[in-house]
Amino acid sequence: MVIGYTTGVFDLFHIGHLNLLKNAKSLCDKLIVGVTVDELVAYKNKKSVIPFEERIEIVRNIKYVDAAVPQDSMNKMDSYNRYKFDIMFVGDDWYKTDKWQEFDKQFNDVGVRIIYFPYSKGTSSTLINQVLLNLRG
Repeated sequence: MVIGYTTGVFDLFHIGHLNLLKNAKSLCDKLIVGVTVDELVAYKNKKSVIPFEERIEIVRNIKYVDAAVPQDSMNKMDSYNRYKFDIMFVGDDWYKTDKWQEFDKQFNDVGVRIIYFPYSKGTSSTLINQVLLNLRG
């Protein structure tokens, strides 16, 4: 059985999120999704619109997701040690960043393959949030 893992905030759930989960599930037998807890969202100096408990419930009910779990640390190796996944799915906006080059090396050492999916251009929670703020004046 091939276990896949991905993470995200999944705030203001949109088609980019759905495509990520659908594509990830097509490449593994079991897909585990880490949903970022509210406290960790703050690392980007952001605040989610939808509270964590609601975001994880939405993700948990997507048909492509076998398990939704809290992501309470940015240390992906902690997640690997907890869930022992074979593949990690990541947005290509992280490709070749300093942080992910280190993760690439660590995951390669334990036999985990990282697959970078294209970022959904034109659709993002940040953009949706900005449009809502503009509409509300």
